[in-house]
Amino acid sequence: MHQRQKPSAPERTSDPAADGGALSMSHNDSRSLLNFSQLVLSAGQIKPSPALKHSKITYFEVEILDVQSKKQICIVDKVPPASTVLDVKHKFHKAYGPFLKDSINIQSLAVSSIITLYFTDLGQQVGWTTFFLTEYTGPLLIYLLFYIRLSTIYDQVESRKNFRHPVVHLACFCHCLHYIRHLLETLFVHKFSEGHTPLKNMIKGCAFYWGFTSWIAYYINHPRYTPPSFGHRQVSYAALAFLMCEAGNHFINVALAHQTNSGNKTCFPSPTYNPFTWLFLLVSCPNYTYEAGSWISFTVMTQTLPVGIFAFLMVIQMSLWAQKKHKLYLKRFYPEVRRKAAMIPIIF
Repeated sequence: MHQRQKPSAPERTSDPAADGGALSMSHNDSRSLLNFSQLVLSAGQIKPSPALKHSKITYFEVEILDVQSKKQICIVDKVPPASTVLDVKHKFHKAYGPFLKDSINIQSLAVSSIITLYFTDLGQQVGWTTFFLTEYTGPLLIYLLFYIRLSTIYDQVESRKNFRHPVVHLACFCHCLHYIRHLLETLFVHKFSEGHTPLKNMIKGCAFYWGFTSWIAYYINHPRYTPPSFGHRQVSYAALAFLMCEAGNHFINVALAHQTNSGNKTCFPSPTYNPFTWLFLLVSCPNYTYEAGSWISFTVMTQTLPVGIFAFLMVIQMSLWAQKKHKLYLKRFYPEVRRKAAMIPIIF
């Protein structure tokens, strides 16, 4: 909800005031808004007016506009000064559907008794837990379908004749381990600050992960798959590196979750006695460093082009995420972060 003050981004409420006013809606904008939507506050940093500290204003009128057309959707009237954005959403969504949670005090946004809020319809929403469980379950099951060599995928006669190199079994184990770890961390480790995300984001994520998994699994489990050039030594070293990166990623995620759960948000996450967390000394996003290391190791271990392309795209994407987080850390924890790289020590 973009907020414009007329002259005179997510945390987690209570019911609106019992005497809350009615919604007066624009006749031209009666379209259905039953999908999950989001009220987004923006327009820079807003400071409360000193004049409101002793204001005798009894109620506010909150005007809600469509962010694209700028058409008025409705006016929420008789909003008490102590109401939060969540209270406004309660009233708004009583007429239009579900609501998202916020705890911003309405009075802190106002300069006058009239506040303009912009409404954005993000379409159908899904929870973050559902998002990641769906995204990671797909690759786990898809890979196993190729591993058992279904008759609809490979020629059964050729599949029975060809001996499977041990790296094929090892690759299946490592791939399954990677996504099982992600699923378990989604359920028991990660804490999501924002409650929902648009359904279209989940569709795009699933298309990317599921599609690449099908391509990767098809080549590695193919009856004519050729093992790595340097044989057992290449496979062994790469598998060891993969397992170390997986362990490191897990311990970093646990450390981050513990930091959040402890309520200590005033300092940057620091290394513990666990050697896998010492990467915090060099980079601000070691979880991305370990994730990239896992896919690079998997590429070396299997020596297949699809895995290499997937690893390359993942490194690019995670480097972008790391740079974004690093800038945020610099604003919040400058002394602790200023000498660190974002994802790769010394480089960036």
